[in-house]
Amino acid sequence: MMRSMYAGVSGLRTHQSKMDVIGNNIANVNTVGFKKGQMTFQEVFSQTMRGASAPQDGRGGTNPMQVGLGVGVGSINTIHTKGSAQPTDNPTDLMIDGEGFFVVSDDTNFENKYYTRAGNFSLDRDGNLVTADGYKVLGYKFDEDGKATSEIGGIQINKSESVAAIATSKINFKGNLDSRLEENGTHKADTIIKDSLGNSYTITFKFTKVLDSQNDGNTWKMTVDRVTEQSTKKYTEIASGILPGDELEIQFDSNGKVRRIGNNDLKATPAPEFEVLLQGLSGITFEKDGDGNDITPTSPSGTFKNISIFNSEDKETYSNLKQTANDMDAKPYAQDGNSSGKLEGFSIDAKGVVLGVFTNGARKALGQIMLAKFDNPMGLQKIGSNFFVDTRNSGEPQFGTGGSSGYGAVASSTLEMSNVDLSMEFTEMITTQRGFQANSRIITTSDEMLQELVNIKR
Repeated sequence: MMRSMYAGVSGLRTHQSKMDVIGNNIANVNTVGFKKGQMTFQEVFSQTMRGASAPQDGRGGTNPMQVGLGVGVGSINTIHTKGSAQPTDNPTDLMIDGEGFFVVSDDTNFENKYYTRAGNFSLDRDGNLVTADGYKVLGYKFDEDGKATSEIGGIQINKSESVAAIATSKINFKGNLDSRLEENGTHKADTIIKDSLGNSYTITFKFTKVLDSQNDGNTWKMTVDRVTEQSTKKYTEIASGILPGDELEIQFDSNGKVRRIGNNDLKATPAPEFEVLLQGLSGITFEKDGDGNDITPTSPSGTFKNISIFNSEDKETYSNLKQTANDMDAKPYAQDGNSSGKLEGFSIDAKGVVLGVFTNGARKALGQIMLAKFDNPMGLQKIGSNFFVDTRNSGEPQFGTGGSSGYGAVASSTLEMSNVDLSMEFTEMITTQRGFQANSRIITTSDEMLQELVNIKR
């Protein structure tokens, strides 16, 4: 009689535990990155009334006779399915579209690592990317040149970040030189270049049509006509125009394509390099001699600190230049060079790279968000605040970056919501409630039977 009562009690306790899990799931239905719990039941001990026997002496075998003693909690697992995406228009809100966890820390040496799917991050006063509780989001640092390193640290988006000026180092020439132009006819075109301090200059090239040895009208000579300072609009003295010599010969074939640059046949070798040295420009620093006096440069050997060098180590520099009987539109295009700039914004791409946008139009990688994954994510232990820690059954964390080696892509301006399914939770709530009621009836009925037993004495 007492066995049924205690079985009912175990049923009540176990169903109450399941109700606690369901209640926690429903309470966190709008918690960012929440992973729901799932509880299963299992029977507990059974009392054996009679053991099993084997067939013998013409009689068949008998099965064991057992009475179960109730129910217990089988497991409470964390279900790591992906939640739905919610756009937020906040660039520091991040979501992992696939496998992986963000890695955060609360100590200066980043030894304490916690893992979370909640990407509702923000910036603190120092530009650190942090969680709502101030834990720093960890990632891989980039050097001054914007190249990735293996050093791990907090992701920092410093509003005072700046990029140094970059001198122009390459120019490409595109467009058409009109084949109808008469001998000694000229065409001028310019582009903006930068020195190493970020000063801007307009460099003007002059194309002159000349007769060549074949007298086929397919040869031009290119020179640097002048360089104009943008700030003062003054012409500068050109210490050396184009090397070799002061002009560069360009020959076209019968189809109007560049065939030869100087003495170099483009089908066999790249075009020769040429340099433009600028003399007397504002901000130029001369090298010093032993007495501290300025050394006046006498050759294009790189004496100037702020010098623009245009190279043509590949055919791309002139590949888009042609000569046809069409309008003249040949023009140089500076491929690089920038003034200094300050950080004015940032974006985070699918690989988790934080890309700074600067006032001069430059882009520079500031860091890359680190992700972690585990062989058994269900083995992780919840510690509150949407954080997990690894356990002996989760496996060691494996670190990497978004969109590679099985890690999910990082989605900016998006949050992962809870993976709780309310319809399923309410259904489970109904069955749990009915199970609880049924187990309470077991206790009530057992009590009534005991009452009848007591009444026998009357």
